Formats: sequence, C-alpha cells, structure tokens
Amino acid sequence: MSSVLERPPAASAGPRVPPRRRTWILALPEARWALAALVLFLLALPLHLLDAPAWLWGPLFAAVYVTGGWEPGLEGLKALKDKTLDVDLLMVVAALGAAAIGQVLDGALLIVIFAASGALEAIATARTADSVRGLLDLAPETAARLAGDGTEETVPADSLAVGDVILVRPGERIGADGRVLGGASDVDQATITGEPLPATKRSGDEVFAGTLNGSGVLRVQVERDPSESVIARIVSMVEEAAETKSPTQLFIEKVEQRYSLCMVAATLLVFVIPLLAGSDLRSTLLRAMTFMIVASPCAVVLATMPPLLSAMANAGRHGVLVKSAVVMERLGRIDAVALDKTGTLTEGTPYLTDLRPLEASGLDENELLRFAAAAEHPSEHPLARAVVDAARARGLAPAAAEGFSATPGTGVTATVDGRAVAVGSPARLLGDPAHPAAVLAAELEGDGRTAVVVVIDAVPVGLLGIADRLRSDAAAATRALTELTGRAPVLITGDNARAAAGLAAEAGIADVRAGLLPQDKVAAVRELQDEGAKVLVVGDGVNDAPALAAAHIGIAMGRAGSDLALETADAVVVRDELAAIPAVVNLSRHARALVIQNLVIAGTCIAVLAVWDLVGTLPLPLGVAGHEGSTVLVGLNGLRLLADGAWRRARPDAR
Repeated sequence: MSSVLERPPAASAGPRVPPRRRTWILALPEARWALAALVLFLLALPLHLLDAPAWLWGPLFAAVYVTGGWEPGLEGLKALKDKTLDVDLLMVVAALGAAAIGQVLDGALLIVIFAASGALEAIATARTADSVRGLLDLAPETAARLAGDGTEETVPADSLAVGDVILVRPGERIGADGRVLGGASDVDQATITGEPLPATKRSGDEVFAGTLNGSGVLRVQVERDPSESVIARIVSMVEEAAETKSPTQLFIEKVEQRYSLCMVAATLLVFVIPLLAGSDLRSTLLRAMTFMIVASPCAVVLATMPPLLSAMANAGRHGVLVKSAVVMERLGRIDAVALDKTGTLTEGTPYLTDLRPLEASGLDENELLRFAAAAEHPSEHPLARAVVDAARARGLAPAAAEGFSATPGTGVTATVDGRAVAVGSPARLLGDPAHPAAVLAAELEGDGRTAVVVVIDAVPVGLLGIADRLRSDAAAATRALTELTGRAPVLITGDNARAAAGLAAEAGIADVRAGLLPQDKVAAVRELQDEGAKVLVVGDGVNDAPALAAAHIGIAMGRAGSDLALETADAVVVRDELAAIPAVVNLSRHARALVIQNLVIAGTCIAVLAVWDLVGTLPLPLGVAGHEGSTVLVGLNGLRLLADGAWRRARPDAR
C-alpha cells in the first residue's frame, strides 16, 4: 500500500504590517522653521491688510524672512562658494528683491511656500527611514555575557564580539546574531522572517538580534559583529537609500545648473532692456523679480524624489527593502525575470510527500511513519524534521528511541520498541540495486523527490519521499510578473532537470534551465540581456550572488538569504513573500508615472507664468502663488505613494 500525502494547508498569509515608527514631524528642523515662518506670516498678514502701523507688521515679516529663509540661504551661499548656483539661493534673492521694492507681503509669501516645499521633501525622506526601520525591532541595549568560568556580566549589546556567549532569559530580546549552544525555546522572529508562529530553536540553530525569546533559556554564541547584524545592515540600507538619487534626479540636477545660469542671464535682460528703453526702475525691477521667481526650476527639482522616496517607504513598510532611489526607478523598467528555485520559488523547507510501505513488511503507512519518526526524532537534520513534523500532523506520538546514532551522508540508527531501526540514504542502506525498495527509490527520485529508506532489523520495510514545498503565492506571482513584463519568468536552478520541471509546471513556468553552476546562471542572464531585456533576478543563495550582480536588478529573499546574496542584491524581500515582487515592480511604475506627471505640471506652470510675465503684466503675488503652488502640488502628488492604498493597488491580487 502506498500513498501520496496531501500537502498540509498553508497558514493564512494575510499582510503582516509591522508597527509604524514615525518621526515626529516637528523633530525635523525643516518642519520647525517652516511652521515658525507660517505662524509669523499669519500674525503679520491681518495687520498688514488692515493698514496697521508698519512697526507692528514689519518686524513680523522680517522674522518670516529669517526663519524661513536663513537655512536655504546659507546652503545656497555654500553652494555658491563651490561655484554652484543653487535654486534655494535664487528664491531667497527673489524674496529679498521683492521686499526691496516694497512688496514685503509677496516676498514673505514666497519664503513661506518655499519653506513648506522643503519641509515636504524632508518629511518624505524621514518617512522612508521610519518605515524601513519599523520592519524590525531594534536589538536591546544590553546583553548578559557569560565568562569562561560561567559568571555573568551585563554589557552593552554593541560591545559584543564574535565568539562571545550570551544568556537569553524568557521574554528577553536576543542581543546579537548567533547560534544556539544550549537550551531550547520558541523564538518570535516575525520582525525578521515574517513567520506567523514562533520558531523552535535548539542547539545549532541560528538566531537573530532583536527577536523575542519565548519561555526557554538559551545560550547563544555571537557569530556576527553587532555592526554586521541583520538589523544593522538594514539600517545601513536606509541611510544609503536616503542619500542616493535616481538617474532622473541626477539628470535634472545637471540641467538645473545650466538652466539656473540661463535664468539669471534672462532676468538681467528682462531688467536691463526695458530700463534702456525708458521704463521706470520700480516696475522694471518688479517684472524682473517676478520673472526670476516664476522661471525658477523649484517644482522641476522636486518632481523626482518625493514619488521615489514615497514608493521606497511604502515598499519598506510592506516588507521590501529597496536600497536606493536608483533601484526604485530601475525596477519599473524590467521586462524579463529569472527566478531561482530552492528558497526562492520554493520555501526551502522539506516536507514529507510520499509514504511507500513495502508489501512484504506488513506495515501500514502510520506504522512505517511512527518507526521512522521515532528514529529521526533526536536528529536536527532538515529531512528528519520533515519526517517528525509529518508524524505530528497525523497525531502520531514518536516512541522513545534508545542508542541513537547519526552518520553524515548515511542516516540515523536507533532502537525503537526493541527493534533496530535505520533511516537514511537508499544508496548506503540498500545493497541490492534490484531490491523492490531500490526500485521504489529510483521511482521517487525520478519524480523529483528525495528518497529515504526505512530499515527494521536489517530488512527494508518502506520508502519515504521528501520534497521542497512550492510557495503558496508562487503561481500568482509568476502570473503577475508575466503580465507586467509581457513574458513568462525563466527558472534558473542548480537542481536536476526533472525536479525543476515538476515545480516549474506547478508554478506556471515553461522555460526551465536546470543543472546550472553559478557561472551558468550568469550566462543565462547575459543571454536574456543580449536579447535586449532588462533582467530582474530573484535568488537567495551564495550561488545566486553572481547572477544578482549581473542583472539589471537583483532581489534577494531575506528569510534564508545568504549574507553575500543580501549584500549583492539591490532589494530584499524580508518576509519571503513572492507576491511582493510584482507589487514593488508595479509600485515603481506608478512612481515613474507620477514623476512624469510632476515634470509636466512643473514645466507647464513655468512656461505659462514666464510667458505671461514677458508678454503681459503678471502680478507678483499671483506669480508667487502660481510658481510655489506648483512646487507644493508636485510635492504632495509624489507623497500620494505613501498611502497603504497605493501598495494594495500595486499587488497582483488587486488587478
């Protein structure tokens, strides 16, 4: 009698949104100065409109100029010292010029709106950092370090060194990335892996800084310097992301320098030519100041980064760490995808798929599984865990095993109910290749399973089939990526062709390239690139790192991803949710669309207002309101992608 086991139902995988860690807006100096300028402006405005004495509203307007303009003015002077003409300085000069000809209110309005624009960009940057940091609970400040003689001392967690041993009591957060030396406990590591249930940790298991220990006591040996922990690497990603700029931004900044010089030259012409033609000084200077204000590229400069930063923040809040704005922009351009198999398309965790008791054994499936689970129970091998978990799922309590022994590459032996049980490799435990057990083993391996033979009292009694599990969202993610790119993903794997083909078919992938070494994966990526494709590679292992580096964009699966893969990749899926990959690609495309919208809005406003000022008479207040209003508009337009609704709309299941 034999059977193919039903796959255990997957745990409900609703979106797990981590608690938000928001920077208080007024903690940002740009926001504080902008608020101060606004308050002072609102105090001065009614006094000015009611024709109150100048000594009442004059100091208030002067304070508006100082609070809202000192910082951009100082930065502009620093840029000028480096022979760079900054738009910030031009705005301050324009405001001072307006004040010099008696348009104090208009200049103050310009300062207030310009300060508000700067505050919006600062808020977008801060939200990016907050959202990504909020994915993880930070490691505790202190840890209990054990000395060689067993004594305990409390030390700062950042002073721990590789090789130190720390004691983690129930309910404490683990102070460093390391490996369990002794003890057993359930550890809540949802902030790192996204697992809905605590993971059992025993001797030899890896643990992460910041994860929450359960009811047991653990002795953990530190394996990474605190500066290299998962948390530290992600915080580093945030800092790098906040400083990087997209190709569009860099292009605009290059254009900005030339444009600003041309604008200053044009402003001088707008001022000098009418004067030479006999116009009066005040009206000519007013027209020139208005022209400089409306022609300044503030909105153009602000058009790019807010959408990209907002998209990064939203992706980070939902488990995708995008390392820079450059990456966020490039993600929307990919038109081919190559997926690794083990740990990427699959969970990377084996589970029992087949129970094949031999007819001559007299055992049924449950008896075969009970003997195998009893012998495997003391083992920490992943295949042993799959057997034990399958027994538990069937409600089979493993019998007590005595004389347990494990031989690497062969299997385990133990005495169960007085009988000698061996579980392991058919090639090592079966001497006769013509034995029915060997035939069954070949059949299982041909179907892409790992075959495990069970031998009782030196007689083979049955086979177990073990395989990796396809991720529950793999097929949906594959379909979504196909819709986004116009071509189905390619599977690139080092596994054998038959095993890869079976899983690929289940996921809806037809192009399977199996048996690849790392250099072969790179060659496969280069082949797609030679066809003109911009390739996204998704992987998790050391062997995937070269392909991740060679691709247009590389994304690593964060749960079991190797350090090399995580460092090489341009983005990391923290919770191993494959559906997040098409979502972040789609979000990138939305961000690019907003950038284009912003550039059109900004360019149109500049053109209309500049022509109006040159051809007709554009009132300075209207010019300020129109130009700075467009700047605020493009900033707010970019911040739309901060909303959770933007992520929901980008997900495959939303379309």
